[in-house]
Amino acid sequence: MGTPDRMGTPADSVDGSACGTPLEKEPYTFWPTDSEDLDMPEPPVSTDIRDIFCRELQEDNEAMAAGSLPGPIQKYLLTVNLKEGRNLVIRDRNGTSDPYVKFKLEGKTFYKSKVVYKNLNPKWSESFSFPLQDWEQVVDVRVYDKDRTTDEFMGSSTIVIKNLELDKTSEMVLSLEDPSSLEDDMGVIVIDTCLTFRDATIKRPKRHQKNRRFRGGQNQKGDQSQPQDKDQTQGSAEATNMSQLWSGVFGITLLEGQDMPEYGQGNVYVRYRLGEQKYKSKNLCVQANPRWREKFDFNKYENWLELLQVEVFVKRGRKSEESWGMFEVDLSKLPVNTQQLYTQALDPGKGRLILLATFNPCSEVSISDINKPPLEQPDEKDQILEKYSLKNSHKSVREVGFLQVKVFNATDLTSTDLNGKSDPFCVLELGNSKLQTHTIYKTLSPEWNEVFTFPIKDIHDVLELKVFDEDGDKAPDFLGRVAIPLLSVQNGQQVTRGLKNENLRGPAKGTISLVMEVHYNPVRAGIKTFKPKEEKFMEDNRKFSKKVLAQNIYRVRKITLAVLHMLQYIKSCFQWESTQRSIIAFLTFMVMVWTWELFMMPIFLLLLIGWNYFQVTPGRVSSNQDLTNMNMTDDEEEDEKESGKKGLMEKIHMVQEIIITVQNILDEIACIGERVKNTFNWSVPFLSCLACLVLFVATAALYYIPLRYIILIWGVNKFTKKLRNPYAIDNNEILDFIKRVPSDVQKVQYSELRAPSVQSPPRRRR
Repeated sequence: MGTPDRMGTPADSVDGSACGTPLEKEPYTFWPTDSEDLDMPEPPVSTDIRDIFCRELQEDNEAMAAGSLPGPIQKYLLTVNLKEGRNLVIRDRNGTSDPYVKFKLEGKTFYKSKVVYKNLNPKWSESFSFPLQDWEQVVDVRVYDKDRTTDEFMGSSTIVIKNLELDKTSEMVLSLEDPSSLEDDMGVIVIDTCLTFRDATIKRPKRHQKNRRFRGGQNQKGDQSQPQDKDQTQGSAEATNMSQLWSGVFGITLLEGQDMPEYGQGNVYVRYRLGEQKYKSKNLCVQANPRWREKFDFNKYENWLELLQVEVFVKRGRKSEESWGMFEVDLSKLPVNTQQLYTQALDPGKGRLILLATFNPCSEVSISDINKPPLEQPDEKDQILEKYSLKNSHKSVREVGFLQVKVFNATDLTSTDLNGKSDPFCVLELGNSKLQTHTIYKTLSPEWNEVFTFPIKDIHDVLELKVFDEDGDKAPDFLGRVAIPLLSVQNGQQVTRGLKNENLRGPAKGTISLVMEVHYNPVRAGIKTFKPKEEKFMEDNRKFSKKVLAQNIYRVRKITLAVLHMLQYIKSCFQWESTQRSIIAFLTFMVMVWTWELFMMPIFLLLLIGWNYFQVTPGRVSSNQDLTNMNMTDDEEEDEKESGKKGLMEKIHMVQEIIITVQNILDEIACIGERVKNTFNWSVPFLSCLACLVLFVATAALYYIPLRYIILIWGVNKFTKKLRNPYAIDNNEILDFIKRVPSDVQKVQYSELRAPSVQSPPRRRR
């Protein structure tokens, strides 16, 4: 039963049904042609058809005597027409599923259907054929729900080959089952099957020329089929790439709640979900009119039909969580570059929620072949450079820059399969944007040779490349990752980075080679630096770690000791512990108090940054000197073993929650202190230059403009900000700037791995 646009006219069987082999245009037919693929034991021959196989074996012996490559005989040909599914189970929150089917033989997938989105009664209409050795074999049919992360199982069934009649097409209704599922009825899959003998005149493939003869009498040479298989693979890869691309960004601003209940204590927050993109707002105390003023971005993917799900929760205590209402917003009707205000009622008596939504189109996301990078196309490159030139700084302030990444290959990866190989693929993440390479099977040194482009929203973002091993139906295995700040990219230079472990604190096996190019507008990048940083998608809750707690305490202690040493130095001047030092300090204090002007403060900070600039020059103190004594190893396995012990009392859980809170507070304090320090020691030259510019402007403003006028302008700006923009998001420009500066931990994570030094054997103690 041929499928239009996929197969030609199928050969007729004895009963007149279509059961022939696939023709040239079928994209999902897999034929083992190499001797490695055919290296399987010879199956036993059934007594019913022994006379037929004797002729095959005789011709095979003649072919082998003539110099053909020996190999086991593929005696059967199974042709399957995957028609449809009926009443499949629900796996998505919107009451539908995205089903596809896998056909497996001896644990290996030999065919995978297309995905039918948002349908519990999908129609595939796909046909394929596969050679079999033994009629005692069983084909496993498994149905999955396609997700952007891990696909969910929807049931399975089997095709018993010995139950099929030869040369006859029959319809089969396969009932899906899952022993671990609570559903009684998981639906059915409808297929047509036809089992035939392979033509006894098929010749064994030679070493340099592989001939195939199909039932219809057509001959097809291996040198002709190879480009066809390549085109099929490229077509499948292009379809996968298209599903990753997004055409725009939805900006959702959570403004406030109105008329909400005020009784009781607790925290109220909002959760968003658009497909696999999830956000959680900050917690606010329960009040009648809570104001969040937070903005979240969601990517709009091609053929995306999801609705934005918004749900309001109130949390009282550790486990008590109550939903105040959930609603859905259809963003497909949102006008381009226009703000749309939504006021949605929650459950009765729970008030209302006010949102502001915008849609901004995006056209700079692409996946292409290594031979056709966008920046090597003259017209496209000129257009990009013109778009981000200084003279166009006032246009499209939201678009900061453009990133192109050429991912060549990885080498010496960790083997995760029993055969000593892996099936690696690479995921590229820039903020909340993700793109993925295709999978290279059975290798430890994959060559992807793909080009990815991203729009840059924040020049201080970090590009992360994560290498995984595809593990069939299970979640992929982690192999390694690399983090590269955009400001550290050297355009057009090929780099080979050593992979790190999952938390970027230690080395992992393998390297990855790539070339990056970053083009951005410095004016837009500077303006964005003083605006709120984009929130990350919701992640798993952080676990308590003794190692992280001890590390954060050490970081805070180091900063505290530096402040105490400075105070001790000042105290020593007051106490005249050193006469010369105290005299100099006293005279300096008198001169500064007598001649002090406010503009001297930014000048002093400017001089401090300048002093550190000369200190970090070659031959001087390195900015990474403070990182040498930091132990970045982890003991997650030990923590997981300890957390696996159950039966702890509720009080211990409360203490653990308090410790986690203290741990996070210490981390925030340490990060702020380290980021302030790294601003002055030129850890990120762009930020240090930007700080110099701001301090210079502040110096000039304070010198020429009296302080009272500056305070007046500041007050007028604060009081009229609400009138000028009712939906403005409150922020602190200084804190927003500091958050762009990497902490010491992040500097270690973003640094390159050093080659291990040869250590001399330890000396024996006397």
